[in-house]
This record gives sequence, structure tokens and C-alpha cells, in this order.
Amino acid sequence: MERYYYLLLDLGSLAFPLMASFEPRIRFASNWRGLFSGIAAMAVVFIAWDAVFTANGVWGFNPRYLIGVHLIGMPLEEWLFFLFIPYSCMFLYEVMRHFVKRAVLSRIARPLSIALIIVLGVVGLFHIDRLYTSITFLCTAAFLAYHVFVAKSPWLGRFYMGYAVSLIPFFVVNGILTGWLLPEPIVWYNDAENLGIRLNTIPIEDSMYLLFFLLIVTTFYERALKRY
Repeated sequence: MERYYYLLLDLGSLAFPLMASFEPRIRFASNWRGLFSGIAAMAVVFIAWDAVFTANGVWGFNPRYLIGVHLIGMPLEEWLFFLFIPYSCMFLYEVMRHFVKRAVLSRIARPLSIALIIVLGVVGLFHIDRLYTSITFLCTAAFLAYHVFVAKSPWLGRFYMGYAVSLIPFFVVNGILTGWLLPEPIVWYNDAENLGIRLNTIPIEDSMYLLFFLLIVTTFYERALKRY
């Protein structure tokens, strides 16, 4: 049974959002075109990133919890992660848009983004020798800068609200992946390539990794919907 743990986490993450996608108030299924274009754009970046980091020992996967199918050095479960997790997070994004009518974070979105750009940029440059930290923080800072200063994306406040809500299930799933409640982690990290700061069992970089990949998905998602 252990060999199905990662696969079951993937499927469990998708199950409710997929079933609720046809709910008539939210009608998430009607937005699939923009959703899957966003997921495809994100996957081009992140699957390549994941494959390189796996090959270089930045992180790796415990065969004890895998079914054993691999593509370009990564388990099938990791490929499914990049489909199912953004799907579930974007479902939460739409739920928040439906039930919270006012964009309550719109006023602080720009200063919050600028603060993140500065902090992530400084920490990323200061730890340029740590691959996971530097690449994650600097890429996230650069993409946020694009949205703040170039695209001036009007939906950033909505994005931060959806991101904040997504952190809750993400930390549960990622906590289990990194060893919470299990005798060994499903995904292990080389702490020489990160800051060594853990939120429970999760490297702090994972929170910015999530922000970056959801920001890519949301960029294409909102562009397709043309709601602004």
C-alpha cells in the first residue's frame, strides 16, 4: 500500500475540486480553457526545473512511496502534481472570487508585492550559492516585478487572497510529502541547497515556489477570461 501514497495524495487533492467543478454557482468547468493554458505554460517552466533539480540532487523521491513509473527521471506522481495541485488551487481561487465579492486586498497588493520583490531579491542574491533558494526567490521576485511595474495586473489582490487560502491544503499535502505523519519523507530535500528553515517539515522556499507557479497559471487564466 505504501507505494501508492504519493499517487493517493495527488488523487485526493483533485477529487473534491473536480467533482465541484460543475457546481452551477461557480461553474469552474466553463473556465477550463484558460485554466489548462495556464497549467501548460507553468508546466513548461516547472517540469524542466524539476527535472534539472532532481538530476542535480537538489531534491529527490523515495521509491518506497512510488508506483515506479518514471519519465525523464521524475516519477509519474510528480508529473500529476503539476496538473492536479494547480487545478485544485485555481478552483479555490474561483471559490474566493464568488463568495468574497469585494477585492479586499486590492489596496495592499502593490505595496505587498514590492515588499516581496525586495525581500526575495535580497535573500536570493545573498544566498546565490543555494540553488533552490536563489532560483526560487529571484524568479518569483522578477515575475512579481513584471506584474507590478509592467503589466500592472489589476487582479493581484484577488490572487493573494486565493494564494493565502491555497496555502492551507498545500501545507497539509506538502507536509505529508516531506515526512509529516510518515516514517520517511516521500520527497527529500538537500538542505545544502536551501536555507534550512522548515515550516514543520516543509522548506520555507516551497511557499514561494507555490506563489511563483500559481502566479504563472493565474496570468494565463485571467488573460483568457478577460475579466479586467
